[in-house]
Amino acid sequence: MRLIIMFLMLCPIFTPASLFASDEALASEHAAKLAILLDTAISQKLIAGGVVVVGNQDGIIATSARGQLNAAPGSPQLDERSIFDVASLTKVIATTPAVMKLVEEGRISLSDPVSRWFPEFAAPGYGEITILNLLTHTSGLQDIMVGAKQSMPDAIRKAAAQKYRKQAGSHFRYADINFILLGELVLRLTGETLDVFCQEQIYGPLGTEETMFLPPRELAAAIAPTAGTRAGVVQDLNARRLGGVAGHAGLFSSAYDLSRYARLMLGRGVIDDRRVLSENVVAQMTTPYSCSQGQVLRGLGWDMESPYSAPKGSFFSAASFGHTGYSGSSIWIDPQQDLFVIMLTRRLNYSDIRNFNQLRRDISTMASAAYRMPDEGLGLTTRWEVAKITAQVLVAAETATQAPRRRTKVAARCSDKLQPRQRADRQIAKKDRGDRRLAKSGIGPRVSRISKVAKADAAKTGHSGRKRRPLPES
Repeated sequence: MRLIIMFLMLCPIFTPASLFASDEALASEHAAKLAILLDTAISQKLIAGGVVVVGNQDGIIATSARGQLNAAPGSPQLDERSIFDVASLTKVIATTPAVMKLVEEGRISLSDPVSRWFPEFAAPGYGEITILNLLTHTSGLQDIMVGAKQSMPDAIRKAAAQKYRKQAGSHFRYADINFILLGELVLRLTGETLDVFCQEQIYGPLGTEETMFLPPRELAAAIAPTAGTRAGVVQDLNARRLGGVAGHAGLFSSAYDLSRYARLMLGRGVIDDRRVLSENVVAQMTTPYSCSQGQVLRGLGWDMESPYSAPKGSFFSAASFGHTGYSGSSIWIDPQQDLFVIMLTRRLNYSDIRNFNQLRRDISTMASAAYRMPDEGLGLTTRWEVAKITAQVLVAAETATQAPRRRTKVAARCSDKLQPRQRADRQIAKKDRGDRRLAKSGIGPRVSRISKVAKADAAKTGHSGRKRRPLPES
């Protein structure tokens, strides 16, 4: 299979037609290769479908989509206008530009203490948290769970009452509470909720008709559902309990609308000859801030280099920035290469973080290899190098898909070998039933005592048998 993929990727280089291929033909060819990665993720049951859009300041270069909008029979195919819950992309598509507009107007400063608007944080002991700390996740605050009957003031008091948070500015800790506070700050400064402010100041001027909080019920049929919620209802529980409009989650959008926002960032605040954000605001948002002793680089809201940077792939420049969303969304923008990649998916497997991040990485690596400007430093100077990189990514993805299949075949062979042992299995099962009867008769407490001894031994050795929790996602 690997040889077939390599041949398919490299073969077009040697055909005379490829020497005269149009930009549209090449875009179609590369989009088909991106579709292979989406198909692979579907076969792995990571996603039920997804959309990838690649573009530059002038517009969309290529779109690749696989799967249906929902699981209903006859559901429409996903495309660049399909609406998704974009989860934590809310932080950079809504909250960050809203806050930065207020900075531009002089109503707040990045160095302002949060306690100026949230008196709950005036207590001494941890240093003053600033607006900059919230935007870069260096406030030291840990995430909280909003109670079923709690309001925003309750959530703020709960966050401010944390006893073991780190000193503000000393360490990067990704936490939704930072942007929950920033979303509330917009309301306290303007008297308008975040959704109203963004519609008036950003989405209206930008012309993004499919970007919104609280989609109306009549639009639900056009929205991809997320796990655990019906279409049009935000997946994040805290966002739901805060009314569906929050600074960290709650936004719905399409790949097409997000492409317009990416073009706005590449245009330094201008799109289609219309200014929506000032050039200074865009520059401030994308200036790198060093966190955690230089191990992490963040923009204002935006990620640049951190444990959450999987969508950066292998060939985006150091000037690039982006963000991910728990629902299966991501966006990465490279002003140096005039390129962006957006991925929205109907995510299925939330526990396999490693392979899902690899999908994000592979999509960006392949897209940036195919569409970025030639760079001799990276060796991407001809179609040969591009095809080679593409083939390597596809082979790796195919290998990852085959591994579970091989495990299944091995399990099947083992099962065949066990057939002669059915009688022994029945005897074991009979013994187990006898043990359970003994436990019910009063001998059972011995088992409990043995279990307690085992737990005590585990505590001494430091091996509890529990798996480590994977890194949480944004």
